[in-house]
Amino acid sequence: MWHYADTPHRQQPSRETLLVQQSAVPELAHTHTSPIQWVATATAIAGVVALSSVLQPDPARAAQPGPGAKPAAAVAAPDPAGVDFPIECGPVKAVVQKKASGDLDGDGRPETVAVVHCDAGMGTPPDGVYVVTQGADAEKPRVVATLVAPKARETVTDFAVRDGAVLATLLGYSGADVPSCCPDVKESAKWQWKNGAFVRSTPAGAQNV
Repeated sequence: MWHYADTPHRQQPSRETLLVQQSAVPELAHTHTSPIQWVATATAIAGVVALSSVLQPDPARAAQPGPGAKPAAAVAAPDPAGVDFPIECGPVKAVVQKKASGDLDGDGRPETVAVVHCDAGMGTPPDGVYVVTQGADAEKPRVVATLVAPKARETVTDFAVRDGAVLATLLGYSGADVPSCCPDVKESAKWQWKNGAFVRSTPAGAQNV
């Protein structure tokens, strides 16, 4: 610790001088000092280490790119074209009527949800709703889940993937005797990935058309 006599002929050191002298204390550790000076030096060093740890950048922010950095390339959603869907269409082919993409399971890779039906020349063919995914090393996309099977005789109208959930409006039939041209039941459905499976809920409940 530095002491100065309060005399007229000696000028008091400036604040900058005191800071320089204090910062040089660790370099003088080989000189003979008293126990009190050793304690003061150790305390000063500990304070500097503690302060430097406080001033370290937050790890989450330190990894962030700078203003001029380019964002990482986004992973493309799988293309349902050419996928073998589990739908029986006989002599006609299956067509993708609607599709939407989003990360449904939270793994950072998007899935594609496809609404598929048989390309019938007349009538209202039932829809199937399928989840399509493609691994990083896979050659082609594949179906990993069936949300609506064609045998349910439902037709999808409104359809979207939003906030990790699949949303759809389904038109169906109250009985087997209702003609396929005229669905008489309307319901809203929502699917979310929970505990390793897609769980369906019906927010608004079924309504007669």
